[in-house]
Amino acid sequence: MGSQTLASDNFFAYLTIQSNLAFAVVTIVAGVMALRHPRDPVWLTSLRALVLSWTVTAGLAFSIIVWQAGVRGIPITVPWSDVVLHYVLPALSVVAWLIGPGRRAVSWRVLPFVLLYPLIWGVFTIWRGRIIGWYPYYFLDPRQVSGLPEMAVSCLAALSIFAVVGSLLVLLSRVRVTLPPWGEISSRPSAPVRRRRAPAWRRPVHPGR
Repeated sequence: MGSQTLASDNFFAYLTIQSNLAFAVVTIVAGVMALRHPRDPVWLTSLRALVLSWTVTAGLAFSIIVWQAGVRGIPITVPWSDVVLHYVLPALSVVAWLIGPGRRAVSWRVLPFVLLYPLIWGVFTIWRGRIIGWYPYYFLDPRQVSGLPEMAVSCLAALSIFAVVGSLLVLLSRVRVTLPPWGEISSRPSAPVRRRRAPAWRRPVHPGR
């Protein structure tokens, strides 16, 4: 946070930060809904697919950026906070998406909305970068790449990753991974309990017998 590029106005300009903030809010809402209803409503499952696609893609994009920066001779340190934000959180989120008992199947109509946010964010970020002279990611800056053609190719590649991740999440929503209930040892019914007959001296005495 001591860097000038990580001032508050620039810090929240990162797609990673915005998408993970949205993910945190949706996760809290989903947790509250899970305590009240056995299954998620359709709108919540679609919303989870949206933010999860952005979060996973942001993690993949971060890995590519770190790799490309190393190739270009630009060292990027990856502290534990970045590891949690870009690697651990997306991985655990995908696992939760697979085994979540209340999740519904997602419609393919969610894919255009998956691309809508990065498109709006990208146009705004490029416009803002031309004004303030700063870009959150190097491939959006024509000065750090070979020019507009390479920048356009990089943006199309990023959108393609969003589309692929969103499609995979839709496909995974149609896969149901069931886990046995906690504490269950065997699915076979237990043997009936045989009741012991009371001793003769404890049996009730009926008149006339």
